Amino acid sequence: MDRRQLPPEQIRTLRAAHPKMRERDFARIHAITEAELVSAYCGQGVLGLRPDVETLLAGLKQVGEVMALTRNESVVHEKIGIYEDVHFGQKASMVLGENIDLRIFPERWAFGFAVERPSETGELRRSLQFFDRFGDAVHKVHARPGTDLAAWHDLVGRLQNLEQDGTLDIETPSPEVPSGPAADREELRARWESLTDTHQFFPMLKALNLGRHEALNMVGADYAWPLDAGAVAGLFAGAVAEALPVMVFVGNRGCIQIHSGPIVNVAPMGPWLNVMDETFHMHLRTDQIAEAWAVRKPTKDGHVTSVELYGADRELILQMFGKRHEGVDERPDWRRLVEALPPAGRSTAA
Repeated sequence: MDRRQLPPEQIRTLRAAHPKMRERDFARIHAITEAELVSAYCGQGVLGLRPDVETLLAGLKQVGEVMALTRNESVVHEKIGIYEDVHFGQKASMVLGENIDLRIFPERWAFGFAVERPSETGELRRSLQFFDRFGDAVHKVHARPGTDLAAWHDLVGRLQNLEQDGTLDIETPSPEVPSGPAADREELRARWESLTDTHQFFPMLKALNLGRHEALNMVGADYAWPLDAGAVAGLFAGAVAEALPVMVFVGNRGCIQIHSGPIVNVAPMGPWLNVMDETFHMHLRTDQIAEAWAVRKPTKDGHVTSVELYGADRELILQMFGKRHEGVDERPDWRRLVEALPPAGRSTAA
């Protein structure tokens, strides 16, 4: 469905007829972006903000406990904690706190809003919401009972945008065009075999002009092999049963959010696989997982094993690793869990 531009008053009228529909679903059904939906209420509980990542992160250190939310089309990743151990960079900024762990790409942030909406009990729910130039959410921060509201309002004041007319210049995504010929299988394997750190993986793909999914299909089953669709539930169940500390990465164009630690409460509900732990909540649409892959990457400390989930568009939904520290080989129980998952074509019921 082609995206259409609706005036704010028309968006508000349509929204009034569907007040309980999830924002992302409402925007998709009405062929608008989520950013346009939020912006339509500027002056009515919504205040436009500058997407100034440095000011935001510096201010969030003062507000205390909040909930950080990062999502893509198929999974929502929520972490409760404080923004601490913040590092700024021109290309990427990082939050390395005990609970909130982020990699932020400021160039991708285009629009911001402070939102105040009453809950069903009448209590105000406060959030800071940021979007990319295509109108897709990159990161949200939700206030909690322990949030310092004086510091929150001070931060909103420092981020306030002078323009509050509710109109946005939304761009339409276009397919990325390869800059040149892609590498062949031999080149890929030679570079893959020479990896010494997982952080070298993305630069390797860029140098070889290969997409992530394309590389997994090309490299060979000793480094990447497809898993059965039922492997995802088995992966989470196994991590819970063995109390394995894991790392769960969820990202989009502008932000990657990471959970590090064990997972305790996994609750499937229809197509959703939910994690409902004290400081980590996750909601994964398993019906939107088109492919699951097990991946091995060499490092100077031995190879590192991960599971990667992809949607029908071949875009990465989620990555999961065993929790490890630099200079230490990965946990053998995590490696055994992944290597025991059923490969594609062999269901867990077989």
